[in-house]
Amino acid sequence: MRVISRSFRVCIRDRAGPWVALALLAAAGPAWAQAVPDSSALGRDLRGVLEYLEARNPELRSMALEADAARQRSGVADALPDPMVSMELRDVPVRDPTLSPAVAGSTRYAVKQMFPLGDKRGLRRGVAEAEVSAAEARRSATLVELRMKAKTAYSQYWYATQAHRVTDGVRGLMVDLEQIARARYGTGLVPQQDVIKAQTEVTAMRTELVMQASERRQAAARLNAVLARPADAPLADAEAPRDIPARALDFAALTKSAGERSPQLAVQAAQLASATRNADLVRASRWPDLTFGVAGIQRGTRLTEYELMLEMNIPWQRDVIRANESEAIAMKSAVEARRDAVAAQLQGELGENWAALDALREQAAILRDTLLPQAQLTFDSALSAYQAGRVDFGTLLDAQRQIRRTRLDLLKVQLEQQMRLAEIERIVGEDL
Repeated sequence: MRVISRSFRVCIRDRAGPWVALALLAAAGPAWAQAVPDSSALGRDLRGVLEYLEARNPELRSMALEADAARQRSGVADALPDPMVSMELRDVPVRDPTLSPAVAGSTRYAVKQMFPLGDKRGLRRGVAEAEVSAAEARRSATLVELRMKAKTAYSQYWYATQAHRVTDGVRGLMVDLEQIARARYGTGLVPQQDVIKAQTEVTAMRTELVMQASERRQAAARLNAVLARPADAPLADAEAPRDIPARALDFAALTKSAGERSPQLAVQAAQLASATRNADLVRASRWPDLTFGVAGIQRGTRLTEYELMLEMNIPWQRDVIRANESEAIAMKSAVEARRDAVAAQLQGELGENWAALDALREQAAILRDTLLPQAQLTFDSALSAYQAGRVDFGTLLDAQRQIRRTRLDLLKVQLEQQMRLAEIERIVGEDL
């Protein structure tokens, strides 16, 4: 009994941090006392998970290739149209048709090149460059979205691991408490019901350990899915999550960062630039296109004449031009409205997650610094009273359950903190 009281008391009263307490509590049970995997194994820390994600995620590779394709298109967007070459046989005899230029009455060879007016080439290049920016912004937005999913999945995997350790540590304690009840029952100090209660509690914890092990496998499968790995691919045990940075609690700074760095807003800005340049390009259709040409006339086997040509299309269909311009302007206005809607939505999500994170910080402090010490004092008192025969075994069980519930509640709060932090980082577009 001396060993049980000492180890459990140190776990609860140590305020250096919840991770020290969890490590000490886990030492009480044998199920997780195994060799520590290599520190470089995937899943041990969040940094390795994120590096793996960025290096091997197929969706990111696909979007990078799409952005590269857009860059290739932009490089030739302002190129002139291909020239036109024609050959025309003239005065071909009806009675003796031929395809030989030397036999036909005359043959005309022409080359034409069209030159757009109204800076259409520059506008096409501007539209293509805006599409490149939009493709890159979409990749950045996808990256922060995937990073958020990876952070969330990693936090859930960490929680499932730590919850199993906490329950297994308390189960080891309950095995020892069962031995105490059995010894006291053997001396006739307590009824057999105390032993049965202890055995029932141990069995219930074994059942819960099975469920927690299943939850851990599910969390590992979710994390592997984000990383595009097989669901049963091995992962190292997750260690401690990240500390909550002070920047995550500065709402004014977060709002500024979101406005300047948000990938979602960058996508909208690139789409707006593309729509604006496209509207300018449509407006430039009021200008005609000029076509210059040169031709040579062959008679027999000699070139005898030359021709110079100038052609111009006439933008005559004003109704069509006005309709196209109205469509382009409407599309631009739609993108502006969508940008404003996205900005308002992000602002709301940022405020919601910031408020939740701030409340969770206070809740974690109460659980760690107040409720856990109080639960430990209650357990110590109940244990002493039980040994002295002043309380029944049910009171001791309630005190033990309170400690376990509080510790699991603390883990849940820490999990929620990590998930809220991941959402905030997705909105602002950077790690805090």
